[in-house]
Amino acid sequence: MNDRGATVRRIEASIPLPPGHVASFFVEGDEPIAVDTGMPDSAADVERSLAKWGHHMEDVDHLLVTHPHPDHTGSVPAFVEAGDPTLYAPASARDRLDRDPDRVGERVRRNLRRGGFEGERLEWAVEAAVESLERAQGLLPLDAVDVWVEPGERFDVGGRSVRAVHTPGHQADHLCYVTDLGDERGLFSGDMALPPLRSALIHDGNDDGYREAVAAFFRSLDRFESLSVDRVYPGHGPVHDALAEYVERDRNSLQGRLDQVDRLVGEGYSTVASVVDAIKGDHDLRYMVPEIMSAVAHLERTDRIEGEVVDGVAYYRPVE
Repeated sequence: MNDRGATVRRIEASIPLPPGHVASFFVEGDEPIAVDTGMPDSAADVERSLAKWGHHMEDVDHLLVTHPHPDHTGSVPAFVEAGDPTLYAPASARDRLDRDPDRVGERVRRNLRRGGFEGERLEWAVEAAVESLERAQGLLPLDAVDVWVEPGERFDVGGRSVRAVHTPGHQADHLCYVTDLGDERGLFSGDMALPPLRSALIHDGNDDGYREAVAAFFRSLDRFESLSVDRVYPGHGPVHDALAEYVERDRNSLQGRLDQVDRLVGEGYSTVASVVDAIKGDHDLRYMVPEIMSAVAHLERTDRIEGEVVDGVAYYRPVE
């Protein structure tokens, strides 16, 4: 507990994806704050954790969402039903969640075909994109959000000063929240600056934003370097004070992915699909495909590779 009574409670729930858990946070005080909520089936775990500390979902006065992925918004409906907290979400997510799923599916189909995907794998990926948007729309209904937070905005949450830092790349709307916790400045970092691993480069999936995803991720890492915080509260892994260390690790990891894809194109893997096949291993294709699509697009934009479209499929080769 710090000098303003801001005890921060970490709530962990299991998920079927690496690293096997997701964390949300509860900030005690006169107006309790929650940051993210876990999966749709995490609500009972969250309630049990709060009860251990003498609280319940209905006690939450303010609920901050870092980004609209289901392991962070899954229990938003449960919180809203329990106590109707003031709900804060990234402003750019409003338009993204208001998109027509079928039109998103059409763009994803076009982009994946250009990447050389076909057959069952193409249909699976398109269906997954549509289902992902529909699930996000259900977990974070537009009419449930009270405050749409703009990047860089400074605002008051329960008497505490909060600044929103736009950190896209993993997800295009992702916000981290620098928060006054009394004797420390805390950073609720969502899916960024994670101790276990660099977060996947998903951005907006296989929609048209994949072309800007890598540059967006690097800009996010640059923004972290300008922050002065005492402690980081991430959505996966333990609370830590090693922001600079993980920013550098993620920068090296992302650069390593670009170099790997560049090397594979030089070895004759000429389509996005073939590059994915060369490195996928045990990786989940839902995350691998947008990361590799984004890497290829970035390499082309930075003149490391060049592409030619033949019958709707882009074939790449190193720039001579």
